[in-house]
Amino acid sequence: MVTIYDGKPGLSRRELLKRGGIGMLLVISGSAVISPEHAWGLETSALKPETMATLIQMARDTYPHDQLADKYYAIAVKTHDEKAGKEPSYKQMIEAGVADLDQRAGVGGYRGLGWEDQRVAVLKQIEATPFFQAIRSGLVVDLYNQKEIWPVFGYEGESYSKGGYIHRGFDDIEWL
Repeated sequence: MVTIYDGKPGLSRRELLKRGGIGMLLVISGSAVISPEHAWGLETSALKPETMATLIQMARDTYPHDQLADKYYAIAVKTHDEKAGKEPSYKQMIEAGVADLDQRAGVGGYRGLGWEDQRVAVLKQIEATPFFQAIRSGLVVDLYNQKEIWPVFGYEGESYSKGGYIHRGFDDIEWL
């Protein structure tokens, strides 16, 4: 039996296969969220690692890009951990928001939902809350400002230092 430790009862191989084996497989250990499959880890300082793992999944469900690795979503939500370390009220809002999300999702919590459409349905229930809006608005900046992912979207970066877009193919974007 394969057991994945996330503070909840482990998943058997049968359960993992039943869920499709699709999605991120994160291990929570101490104060870190680790992706053994893709060799990255994220240490938390203010928020619980379980909370960070939920925020990573929430980020992927809010701005889904199959071609992006989970580590870019982890980098994007790390700013919430940093802000929670400076502002106790922000930490309380994030922890309470994740607890609410898990409660709405039912047994197994938000990360335990096996399908993206199930998780998105739960997110739609909370989209007007300050918690969801804080995560969503933070992701716009923290996800898309990562220079490492710009090539995935065909973005070459700022143009001013290179003479602008007028003479550099402003109309050659293929992904629109």
